[in-house]
Amino acid sequence: MTLIVHHLNNSRSQRILWLLEEIGRPYEIRHHQRDTETNLAPPSLTALHPLGKSPMIEDDGRMIIESGAIVEHICAHHGGGQYVPERGTDDYVRHLELMHFAEGSAMTPILLNLYVGRLEEAGAPLMPRINEQLTSHFDFMENELSPSGHFIGDSLSAADVMLSFPAEVAIAQGRAETHPKLAAFVKELQSRPAYQKGLEKGGEYSFASG
Repeated sequence: MTLIVHHLNNSRSQRILWLLEEIGRPYEIRHHQRDTETNLAPPSLTALHPLGKSPMIEDDGRMIIESGAIVEHICAHHGGGQYVPERGTDDYVRHLELMHFAEGSAMTPILLNLYVGRLEEAGAPLMPRINEQLTSHFDFMENELSPSGHFIGDSLSAADVMLSFPAEVAIAQGRAETHPKLAAFVKELQSRPAYQKGLEKGGEYSFASG
């Protein structure tokens, strides 16, 4: 059965392409382009799901939304169990924490920084608090990286994939010197052949969009 990734250009759905390339699971991409003026997702995504967000995947006829759920599903059904720690272990609890942290806690100040920053002077009173939260979350990620350069264990995991986007945002914001472990993490993941192949298929992206 064909696995279809509904991929929005310049978005976090790039992580899904990377993961599938790492696993080696064949997939089909349905490309969706942001509106060039508003930068919002197109109606083609809303036609598929009421929330109109990417990534979405179709696997065995089922539509699945939310990055964390998609990563968990792909790892469970196509990854051979190698990207998620064994249930009942401390590492599995850590996996759960980091998977939810990636899209819950970490993305909140990142998105606030993006949207409030567009308000310019009107948003200025909120920026000190947003910057404080960005630093707090990036500091946490810096401290959570193990000597191996991964968030869990000594090899690539689902948590690494999920945390790749906030880590890349941190480095794009110029935090490489203050967060050297995150900088090394980003450099390593971006050099991976599977990452490069996913980028080739999904298109170059920046970190000024969701």
